Amino acid sequence: MAIVVRLDVMLALRKVRSKDLAAHVGITESNLSLLKSGKVRGIRFETLGRICEYLDCQPGDLLAWEPDPPGTGAASGAGDAP
Repeated sequence: MAIVVRLDVMLALRKVRSKDLAAHVGITESNLSLLKSGKVRGIRFETLGRICEYLDCQPGDLLAWEPDPPGTGAASGAGDAP
């Protein structure tokens, strides 16, 4: 399972610069860049809420789930906690 971050798309649609969003949210531009690239393991709801507030969007506008291709074994649930 892959969660895809579409923050860059929303920034472009709203014509907002990353620098301005980072300042409003209260995070560094480098952390925002990591979030945009999907290289983070999680996000605080408070941070997500402030991003949505600034961009006037819903969390689902920023995050999407894309299933793994068939046969990759990742969908088997191996290693998942009960």
